[in-house]
Parts: sequence; C-alpha cells; structure tokens
Amino acid sequence: MATFLHRIGRGAFERRWLVLLLWVVLLGAVGAAAANSSGSTNASITLPGTEAQKAFDLLGNKFPAADAEGATARVVIRAPNGEKLTSSARQTEITQLLKDVQGSSPRIAQVTDPFRTQAISADRSTGYAQVTYKGKATDLTDGDRDHLDKALDDARDRGLTVEASGSALAPAEPGMSSEAIGFVLAALILVITFGSLAAAGMPLLTAVIGVGITTSAITALAAALDLNSSTAALASMLGIAVGIDYALFIVSRYRSERSEGHDAREAAARANGTAGSAVVFAGLTVIVALAGLTIVELPILTAMGLAAAGAVTIAVLVAVTLVPALLALAPERARGRAARKQHNAPATHAVDGKRPLGERWADFILRRPLKVLVVAVLGLAVVALPVTELKLGLPDDGSQPTSTTQRKAYDMLAESFGPGFNGPLTLVVSDDDPAAARTAATGLGDRIKDMKAVATITPAAFNPDGDTAIISVVPKSAPSSDATRTLVHDIREVTHDQARTGGAEALVTGTTALNIDVSAKFTSAIFPYMALVVGLAFLILIFVFRSILVPLKAALGFLLSVLASFGAVVAVFQWGWLKDLFALEATGPIMSLMPILTVGIVFGLAMDYQVFLVTRIREAYVHGAEPRKAITEGFKHSGRVVTVAALIMVSVFAGFIGSGEAMIKALGFGLAVAVVFDAFVVRMTIVPAVLALFGRRAWHLPKWVDKILPHVDIEGEKLDRRSAPADGSEQPKEPARSGRH
Repeated sequence: MATFLHRIGRGAFERRWLVLLLWVVLLGAVGAAAANSSGSTNASITLPGTEAQKAFDLLGNKFPAADAEGATARVVIRAPNGEKLTSSARQTEITQLLKDVQGSSPRIAQVTDPFRTQAISADRSTGYAQVTYKGKATDLTDGDRDHLDKALDDARDRGLTVEASGSALAPAEPGMSSEAIGFVLAALILVITFGSLAAAGMPLLTAVIGVGITTSAITALAAALDLNSSTAALASMLGIAVGIDYALFIVSRYRSERSEGHDAREAAARANGTAGSAVVFAGLTVIVALAGLTIVELPILTAMGLAAAGAVTIAVLVAVTLVPALLALAPERARGRAARKQHNAPATHAVDGKRPLGERWADFILRRPLKVLVVAVLGLAVVALPVTELKLGLPDDGSQPTSTTQRKAYDMLAESFGPGFNGPLTLVVSDDDPAAARTAATGLGDRIKDMKAVATITPAAFNPDGDTAIISVVPKSAPSSDATRTLVHDIREVTHDQARTGGAEALVTGTTALNIDVSAKFTSAIFPYMALVVGLAFLILIFVFRSILVPLKAALGFLLSVLASFGAVVAVFQWGWLKDLFALEATGPIMSLMPILTVGIVFGLAMDYQVFLVTRIREAYVHGAEPRKAITEGFKHSGRVVTVAALIMVSVFAGFIGSGEAMIKALGFGLAVAVVFDAFVVRMTIVPAVLALFGRRAWHLPKWVDKILPHVDIEGEKLDRRSAPADGSEQPKEPARSGRH
C-alpha cells in the first residue's frame, strides 16, 4: 500500500497541472449536471413495514381526493383581553381574515370556517381555520408565503391574536450557515498551527472541491433517486470533516519529511505513502460505518448513509491525488516560514529545545498509566449514566423556539383545546365488505372512547365506496408524552384483537403514531448497527495494525465515548441541566435520528484519530523503538496534528449549538462532546495508557492469524529501503521483527 501510494504521490507531484485540471473538469461536469437538474428533494420520511406507514399508504389509495402530500396551514385565532370570538365584531374580523387568506394564493384549495366546523374552544376565546393547498409545500412561491403572512399581519392590526403552523409557512431564515462558520474556524486553527497560509489553505481547498463534487452529484440525482432534503446536508458535513482531516495529515507529514532532509518531490511521495495509507484505511472504516446504515431498512437513512459514504470516498481520492499536486505548486511555502529558516530542525520540536506538548503528555501518562486509565474510564462511565433514561422522538412545533409563530400556535391550541389536540391519532378501518367495515368502525369507536386517556373521538367518516373509514382520536396528553405512547399501544391492541375476531383491518397512524414507530425502529436498530460497524471495523483494524488488542481497545473506547456523549445530551436536552447556558428554551425527547447518526459520524472520526495516532506509534515500534519509546515518538509526531484535527471538528459541530431549533442544538452538542471525549479522553489518554500497560503484548498477533492476513505496508518500511534523504544522511536500518509486519 505504501509503495503504491508513494508512486501515486510522486506522479501527482510531477504532473501537478494535469491532476488539478482533471479535478476541476470533474467538478465542472458534475456542477453542470446539477445546474441542469430539477434539484427538487423529498422532505418526507417513509417507514416501510410499519403500521403507521401502511395506514398512510391505505389512506392515499382509499381517499385520493385528500392529497396527503399537499401543503397545509392552520391559522389559530384568539380574541383579545378575554373577549369572545362569537361577538359580532370579532366574527366580522374573522370573516375578513378568512377572505384575505383565501385570496393570498391561487394555489389554495379550501379555507375552513371555524364557526361552521365547530373549531371554537369551549370558552369561545380561541378558534382555528384549516388551509389546504392544491400542491406540495415545495411548489409554493415566496409570494404565496408573503401574501399569507400579510393576511395574518392585517388581522393582528385589527386586534386579533393570530398565529399559524403547517408546511405552507415559510421556513425560518437561517443565519450564517454552519458550514461557513466551520470553514472560518478551521482556517483560523490551521493558520495558527501551520504558520503558513499555503499549508493552511490546502486542506480547505481540497475539502471545498470534494464537497462541491459530492453535493453537486446529490443535487443532480435528487429527483431521479427521490433523495431526502437532509441527504446533502449530512454528506456536506462529513465531507468537510474528513476532507480537512485527511489533507491535514498528509500536509503535516510532508512538513515532517522535509525537515528530515528529503526534497520536495520525495517528501510529498513519502507523505502520500505513509500518511496516505492511514488515510485510505481510516476512510475505509468510515465508509463501512456509513454504509452500515442500510441495515436499519429506512429509505432516508440508506440514502443519507450511502451519500455520506460517497462523500468520504471522494475525500480520500482527493487527499491522495490532489494534495501532492498542490504541494508541488507551493513546495516551500507549505513548510512555513519558521521551518524554512531551520532546515535541519525537526518540525515537531519547539524553539529553545522545549519538547512538544504531545511528547510531554505521553511522558505524563507513561509515569502512571494505571491511574490515568482508571480515572479516564470512570469519568466517562459517570458521564454516560444518564443514557439509561434516553427517550427518543421526532420534533414538532412544541420544540420550536418560543418566538416563532409555529410555537405560539402550538401553545394556543394546547391551552384552549387540550395538550393532545396537537397530536391527534388517525384510526383507519378497512374491509372489502362495506357492511363489515361499518360494523368494525362502530365497535372500535365505542371501545376507544371509553379509554381514560382519550379526550375526544370523532364519528367515523367513510370514503365514497364505503369500505374504509377514518376516525380521529384526540389524546388527553401531549404528543411526546409517555401517556400518549401508552395510548397508541392500547389502541393497537384493540385493533389487532378486532382484526383477529372480526376480520376488518384497523390501523393507527397520524404524526404522533409515525413518531412512535420511528422511535421504536431506531431503538431496535441502534445496537445491531453498532455491533455491525464495530465488528467490521475491528476486522479492518486487525488488518491495519496486525494486533488483536489494539483494534479491541479502539472499538471498546469508541463505545465508551459515544455512550458518554449520549449521557451528556440526555442531561442537557432531556433533563435541562445547564439549559440556560445553551439558550435551550424547552426540553423533551431526543430526536430519533440523532443517536444512530451520531454513532456513524463519530465512529468514522474516532477511527480516523485511532489510525493516524496509533499508526505512527506502530511505525516507531516496527522501526526498532521499545514499546514505551514508540508511544512517545508517536505522540511527538502525531499528537499535535490529531489535536488540531479534533479542535477543528469540535468547532464545526459546536457551530450548530447556536441554532434556534432544539434538535439541531442537540445534534451539534452531541457531536461536539463526542469528539472531545473520543479524541482527548480515549485516543490521547486511554490508548497510550493501555499500550503502556501491555507493552509488547499489545502488538502480539497469533501466528495462524498472521499467516492468513496479507501483508500490507502501512508504516512505509519498504520506502525506507528504497529512498534516502536528499542530504545524504543514512537511513536507520529496519530491525528484524518476525511476525509483526
């Protein structure tokens, strides 16, 4: 592997303009394809195989006139100062409001009158009108939304309190994007670290090119493959993360090779052969983790996982081809001004003979490895304790910031109609025999209305054929509460009993039921997913490190850090600890997608740090260093760059904490603390402590396994035999270590 990538690095260095031209042409071609595509994405989530999705599909077949995918809005109206909406003056104002809403867009199909539909609260202070559109939310123009907002504002000017919710409303205006914030922070950290704009710019430039190709490809294929709108966001996030990391490690290794006397071409080739090998295998573990999302059998996660895996693949290819070409364009400036002035001084050593911080940290751990290990493990275990109370759910308007009209409408409806009004359940009863369907619907309605957790239940509404009925059930409890979850299970027990005895099919759906099914599916899938990715990565790392203990330690350390991050998320976003510090307005269940996405993303980054750090330690070991000395050497050369890479990722993810949406805050917080725990506690603390305690045994590989595994040169041993520094100094001879490489 090292020899192959060495040749690629040398070839890219020598043919720099051709390599650069090829990547630019590819970016332009994919960008042109994206520009000529519709670019429309699907914002819906489907759950094949779940009861809620089956009922949703049945409704689409039996009630085709009710466009389930059509845009909707709910306008909530409240009389001021304790007045009643039923007064003649207020009724006139509401009539004008409904007329203005109807005229706000030619795409509006219907606006209901709250007085005719009896959508008025018991105290006559609050009511709501339902607005349905002829097309999807993506078909609405800015003008449609602006005119709706103006109609609401005019009603407010007349003294009414008017708020709205639904897919027809304009999304919140974003501030500076998280990607832009991440790039700015990454640039600052890289410039401070490298002391060179050229060296700092290379990781950023390669990340931009890689992410540009990936997101353009996703845009071009979005309509054909029915990709979700979140697919490009995740691919972009991962592309930035690994794109910067991979280029950072190769550029850093180039600077180290130059400081040891190699000329620019050979240094770039050797950096590609050594650090590039680590990049390839680190990327492979990330790809395994992301592709493993397909086992959840959820279309949105399958698309997101495969797209993100594609982004990582592009990042790897860019790193091992474009980075050497860019180094050829600025071979001296990439070294930094200080390094150019001190040709013979190792790049990892500080001025005045002071040892690098990474080397001093390694020495600190080596003096007391057992104590450090116990403290680190116990600390993460304590932080992970709240994970036992983890509750999953999907966000609704109740999790929006209190300043938004969606949240105000949600609160007004909950106050006036009960907390369960915002999450009604839809019961679908169907049978080929209309008489059987009617009998079953009547019987189920009678049994469900007697349940203590039910606030109201509507009479069955049948389709024109009379073989399918819809019954709306409003719980007494809030949509995300345990009581509502229990009610859904109780109703489903009744419907399943009905199906067994009466023959008619009865299914429970609605947003609340869908959320419950999503949470259940993710909860059941997360542990098999973790077992799959950890198991496959364990095999890959055995192949890389030719050791049993090192991959085992890497996998267990990852599990500890990710559980600790989940514990921190539960403590802050579910229990409300330190919520004022993070400007968190409401607490509640954690977004269902978050844990499994966090596992995939953090596992990929964790294996990056594991491979880059431990590969350098093993490299020193196979070149003759004693186990403890090898740890010190590895930290001296890689400790700083791993720290910088982790800081960049923490900065990028922490940018999401400033979002106004609770679920985005939670995702950003969870990813940021997970990187902190994994990079600084597990990789930089627990890993060297374990290696120090086990000594040579850490690198032991049974002979029968050693015979089976192919020998891949990750540490660049063959490069040492074939090349020497430009200054003519003698390379250290390779020690004879049977069974270790």
